[in-house]
Amino acid sequence: MRVIENTDGFREEYGACVATIGKFDGVHTGHQLILQQLRGKAAELGLPAVVILIEPHPEEFFAASPRNCPARLSELEEKLELLQAQGVDIVYKLRFDAALQGLSAQAYIENILIDGLGIAALIIGNDFRFGNQRLGDFALLESYAGREGFELIESASCEHEGVRISSTYVRQQLQAGNFDLVELLLNRPYAISGTVVQGQQLGRDLGFPTCNVKLNRKCLPLHGVYACEVQVDNADMAQRLLKGAANIGYRPTVSDELRPVLEVHLLDFDSDIYGERITVIFRKKIREERKFENLQALQTCIAIDVQTVRDYFAKDMPL
Repeated sequence: MRVIENTDGFREEYGACVATIGKFDGVHTGHQLILQQLRGKAAELGLPAVVILIEPHPEEFFAASPRNCPARLSELEEKLELLQAQGVDIVYKLRFDAALQGLSAQAYIENILIDGLGIAALIIGNDFRFGNQRLGDFALLESYAGREGFELIESASCEHEGVRISSTYVRQQLQAGNFDLVELLLNRPYAISGTVVQGQQLGRDLGFPTCNVKLNRKCLPLHGVYACEVQVDNADMAQRLLKGAANIGYRPTVSDELRPVLEVHLLDFDSDIYGERITVIFRKKIREERKFENLQALQTCIAIDVQTVRDYFAKDMPL
């Protein structure tokens, strides 16, 4: 899969494409259905399947503070991995900034879609809004499609028990701890990936060393302590799922910063994996994150959390 950040030379190289537009946060089953449409139409026309990926999310651009916008289900790197797995040929990373915000709906269609990408077909939801003051809509795209000769296809909608599957719905189920349902909505377990970095070593001092995962999120989709499984992205350990207790949040007992952290204490594991990229798969919520009166109280609770996680995994192990 190729990732581009502008359309310079696109038409000279590819001629035309089949495209869809969105944030694709989480690449859930609703997105997957749209991507299936995209691949099918692209194959029919013999053209590349292009996702116009809006980054950053507009809500993040407009937010007064990092914690005043919806939590991301997936960071950019995770999105790109998920889109590649779905068979997308090209991702056009469309930067949402002041210039794009001020672009008229007509210029959006003419400059980006027609002149830039030469779309032969566009797959989009009938509620899609775009351009300055969100004045562009499906009807405007229809008028251009008739004039310019590209095909406009309404994207399919995917539901679960009468509810449309969306990033918002997935986010709500995550926060409620409904991980089995989330796995159904995503077609995979919910996970966060990142690189293991050096932390403050506080966990080691308390007797529970942790892997500190670098996060690039403005707002977290989960808060609290969780039973998790961890996959290390290297050849020696790729086939092994490690079990652990994950804390994701803001560590209120030891820090007043609003910088989000993800720390994982791996059970019965003592290897050095600094610098490795790991994937943390969330399985069950143990408790909410809370502030303790001192480090001894925190240490006592961590010991209880770790035992709870051991008990959770033990119940699923064969006798």
